[in-house]
Amino acid sequence: MADPSSYRPKPGQIPDSPGVYKFRDEHRRVIYVGKAKNLRQRVANYFQDLAGLHPRTRTMVTTAASVEWTVVSTEVEALQLEYSWIKEFDPRFNVKYRDDKSYPYLAVTLNEEFPRVQVMRGAKKKGVRYFGPYGHAWAIRETVDLMLRVFPVRTCSAGVFKNAARTGRPCLLGYIGKCSAPCVGRVTPEEHRELAEDFCDFMAGRTGTYIRRLEKDMMQAAEEMEYERAARLRDDAEALKRAMEKSAVVLADATDADLIAVAEDELEAALQIFHVRGGRVRGQRGWVTDKVEAVDTSGLVEHALQQLYGEERGDAVPKEVLVPALPEDAEAVSQWLAERRGSQVSLRIPQRGDKKDLMVTVQRNAQQALGLHKTKRASDLTTRSRALEEIAEALGLDTAPLRIECYDISHLQGDDVVASMVVFEDGLARKSEYRRFQIKGFEGQDDVRSMHEVIGRRFKRYLQDKERTGEWEETPETAPATTGPAPATTGPAPAPATTGPAPAPAATGPVPAPALTAASPDDEPREDDGRPKRFAYPPQLVVVDGGQPQVAAAKRALDELGIDDIAVCGLAKRLEEVWLPDDDDPVVLPRSSEGLYLLQRVRDEAHRFAITYQRAKRAKRIRSSPLDDVTGLGETRKQALVKHFGSVKKLRQATIDEICEVPGIGRRTAESVAAALASTAPAAPAVNTATGEIIEEDDGGSS
Repeated sequence: MADPSSYRPKPGQIPDSPGVYKFRDEHRRVIYVGKAKNLRQRVANYFQDLAGLHPRTRTMVTTAASVEWTVVSTEVEALQLEYSWIKEFDPRFNVKYRDDKSYPYLAVTLNEEFPRVQVMRGAKKKGVRYFGPYGHAWAIRETVDLMLRVFPVRTCSAGVFKNAARTGRPCLLGYIGKCSAPCVGRVTPEEHRELAEDFCDFMAGRTGTYIRRLEKDMMQAAEEMEYERAARLRDDAEALKRAMEKSAVVLADATDADLIAVAEDELEAALQIFHVRGGRVRGQRGWVTDKVEAVDTSGLVEHALQQLYGEERGDAVPKEVLVPALPEDAEAVSQWLAERRGSQVSLRIPQRGDKKDLMVTVQRNAQQALGLHKTKRASDLTTRSRALEEIAEALGLDTAPLRIECYDISHLQGDDVVASMVVFEDGLARKSEYRRFQIKGFEGQDDVRSMHEVIGRRFKRYLQDKERTGEWEETPETAPATTGPAPATTGPAPAPATTGPAPAPAATGPVPAPALTAASPDDEPREDDGRPKRFAYPPQLVVVDGGQPQVAAAKRALDELGIDDIAVCGLAKRLEEVWLPDDDDPVVLPRSSEGLYLLQRVRDEAHRFAITYQRAKRAKRIRSSPLDDVTGLGETRKQALVKHFGSVKKLRQATIDEICEVPGIGRRTAESVAAALASTAPAAPAVNTATGEIIEEDDGGSS
């Protein structure tokens, strides 16, 4: 526990202007970000008597080791910078709303030549018009099905669209009138885009214009005795009315507004948002958060507004935002919202009428969401806690392993050997911490040596991070051990580790572990900028997928690095036995044990992550071509060569002069291509196993 007085700024050192401040811990990680109208007054509040601070604030300032600040010109700039830093650094003591599901949106891809209407989840894309979010995807599909009668916009995927264009036949929706079939040229791109824009206008709330237009056309058709057309227009108008009825009118003045309600207790808060467009509820979503900082309702609202509109522009920010409590600096927040919308935004508390009644409904939803979340959380937390306690008891650990790392090796008959590292914190997967590795120290299949390399490389990086922060000083007692079998190498010896002086290699002693290359570039040190380091956090428990040999290899790697405070175990698939280092007999957990179930989940996740990466590498290798080795030959010219000759096989048979005939291919490049193909033996012919027929290579792009 740090003493805040040890890093308290000197009197007069902090400016009294607007700005944003951040607290860092002893590892230089940013743990809290805040903003202030007056930095001097706000930051000084954190350094008063600890007894007078809120318990959460007291925990934060005693965890921190330094504080720094950035001065800005206006309070709006401070609000924007605070949001950017919270998003960038993900501080542990800032309120962060989370959701247990990805809400579906109705999306219109206006960034395509022929816009498509579809259901989308996840991050928003540029050039796509979104409506929602909705509680259920089926609600979107029912609405779209009704509206396609009037606005027959394309809904098919790119593959179906291209296939219809190639064959000249539209899909079923084109035949039944629910698609204008731009794939076969029934409408021009301009006409189809106009349909898509009309669809968007209707979804945005401008509904009366289209219904009145349909009714007018219907009456005109009836007067002209075109009764079939009049009946069709009547049905279209009824379809639009049914689509509108699915979202009842809640505000009679056709208001565009977002209503935000908060339900909270001492530890958690739930947030509900109703999106009202054209007086109708067009979407709903909910978030929950742990109150990791001392924050009241106005603070929760401010954090919610930042997260809700931080990435939005234009009409995605409504004209009116109704909240249960105004943020501390409501004027700056309103100005920030107005800048994002491009016009004035009203931020206020509803006082009377329909808007206040609707806010009561939103508040009721927030209360129900908080109650449901606490019920689920209690059940999940109890189970996870019991699982971690059982693991600690079975393995003889002093404390529950709050961070578990699991490693698995994957290959196909010794080729494309890769490894995975998955992380579980507090019994939950932490996917942002997952890592994957390529093993290049030796050829062939040897899971034990591979495991030794993976563990050695991962924790060597951990020691490097500790050395950079001054936490690790190598002594003779902590220097990496130089005993043990030496893994064979097939290439030059790697450079010595940067964690201390390396012992001189003896003729009979071990050589350094072969280099292990991570799939992402994590060999370069990263600056101490507050972002989480790739391997900076040590686990309390290392789990390996395997039995006694793999466990012994992992333990040996840790011993060689002088690390003795991390527990190691292995989980064998055959009987689900837990193996510990230096034990001849496994630990057998009951089949109904929550601890065993958690270890199985961790092991299975590591296996899934490893095999996914291994299959991707294998597929990439199979798709490789001898042309990949030609220096200076890019993808465009490779495709031009294969297209010109029809296949790599025919290209291999071509002369240099014939290769030079391909546009963009000079003589020197042609000679390099011919040399590369000549040095590569043609692949064995493929055989159809059903008929025994040899399949000639006619149109392949590789050999």
